[in-house]
Formats: sequence, structure tokens, C-alpha cells
Amino acid sequence: MSNPAFYLFHPARHLSSVVFASPHSGHEYPEGFVRASVLDRQAIRSSEDAFVDRLFDCAPAFGAPFLCARAPRAYVDLNRSPDELDPALIEGVRRHGHNPRVASGLGVIPRVVSNGRAIYRGKLPMSEAQARLDAHWRPYHAALQDLLDQAHHRFGEAILIDCHSMPHEAMDGVARRGAPRPEIVLGDRFGAAANGGIVDRVEAALVGAGLVVSRNTPFAGAYVTQAYGRPSRRQHAIQIEIDRRLYMDERRIEPNADFEAFRALLRGVIAEIAAIGLQEAPLAAE
Repeated sequence: MSNPAFYLFHPARHLSSVVFASPHSGHEYPEGFVRASVLDRQAIRSSEDAFVDRLFDCAPAFGAPFLCARAPRAYVDLNRSPDELDPALIEGVRRHGHNPRVASGLGVIPRVVSNGRAIYRGKLPMSEAQARLDAHWRPYHAALQDLLDQAHHRFGEAILIDCHSMPHEAMDGVARRGAPRPEIVLGDRFGAAANGGIVDRVEAALVGAGLVVSRNTPFAGAYVTQAYGRPSRRQHAIQIEIDRRLYMDERRIEPNADFEAFRALLRGVIAEIAAIGLQEAPLAAE
């Protein structure tokens, strides 16, 4: 299913309560946006979760839908609240308290890409910000909520896997001396966004594939896990961050020599995660 804001890949049969989604792998850059930026095309892609859509595209084969953003994160960030407008970028926005994401330029309409590099020369009109939210943010989140509602209706439970990637350097100050460097970070907002047993099983699938996993440090989950994680209502949200060095050349933003092997490894993990929803369904029906 294609929409101007997203691609939605349905399974032939919905067999799992798990929903996979990728809000940051969009790579359809509007020409007007690129022309208005002070960055070149390569630099502007640095905040993109490049190729995550390809890593998880097998999810429908295991009975789970997969939702992918089309617009890039640098254009509109779907993992932010629509209220997180940056007064330093958007005309007419007043400051309301301190939001560290907005203050650093990473609001719903980002002011910077990675390493704090400015995207624009000046400010954007409020009308432009609202147009991006209307065209991309709202349709994506309406589709995501609809998928979760459908899963809950069919199975009595919905499990959202929010798929992301992280720069290799993100773990530089986190890895403990003498301990294996984490390759995957699971974020459940320290237990507030998902049932611990479900997170345990997601972690077990990753560890069983030979990956080193940590939880909530340095990424506990942002808007998506906070907004959709409601374990008391049997709606769970777990963020997965994958070290980009496992599958891509970060400088060139190209798949590396290990891409297909890692994709195949992840296919087995995705099958196990989707199976969590298969096994939960009979319990939900009792």
C-alpha cells in the first residue's frame, strides 16, 4: 500500500500481533527542500536511518505488517511530538519551558542534522511547518495507530517494534571497559512502554543471533515509545537501535560488504519476534 507519507507492506495473512515500523529510513527528499538547505545531498542524509527499511522488509513474510516513512527525518521527524516546534527555526513559535531535543535543534522539524550541522540559512514560516505535519506526520501516525488497533482487535494485544539505527560512535561513552560493546540498544522507557516479559523475548532473539544487546542506554525511546507504549492496555512499544557499522559504510552512506549477511541474520530475529505475537494470540483470546 502506497501513500504520499508512507509505504505499508501487509502480510498475505495477518498472523501476528506484532507491528514493525521505521519512521527514520525515509529517503525521498523534496527538491525544494534540498535547494533551500545549506548542506549537500550527502551531508543532509547523515541523520537518516539509511537501509533500515531494507533490513526489516521481510516482516510481512512472517505475518506482521511493516510501515515505512517516505519523507526523510531531516525534513520532518516522525519520532517527535507535533508540538515540538523549534522557536529558533519556526517563525512565530514561543518558548515554553526547556525541551532538550528542541533546544539542540532536533524538534519535529529539525534545524540540524548529525554533529549539529545547520540545515537552513534562516527561519521557516509556520505555514511550512504545518504543511509538513499535515502531509507526513499526521498520515503516518494515523496509519500506525490503525495498525495497532487492528492487531489489538484481532489478537487482544499489539506489540510495536520501532526500528532505528544509531551511529557507531553513539556507544563510545557507554560501553564498559572489558565488556563487549553493545551492538543493539532496546528502549522501553525503563519498563514504562512494554511488558518486561515481551522485552526479554525480543532481547533473547537478538542475543540468540549472536548480537550484544543493552537496554535503555543511551536510547530509552522517544515520542513513539512514549505515545504508543501502554502495557496496561496490552499495547506495547519497543525501540530497536542497530549499530550502523554492522551493515553500512557510514561515511559513504552505502551498504557495506556485510550487508546481505547481516540482513539474513536479522531475518531470523524478525521471525522470532513476529512469533511472539503468534504465541500471544491464543492467550489473548482466552
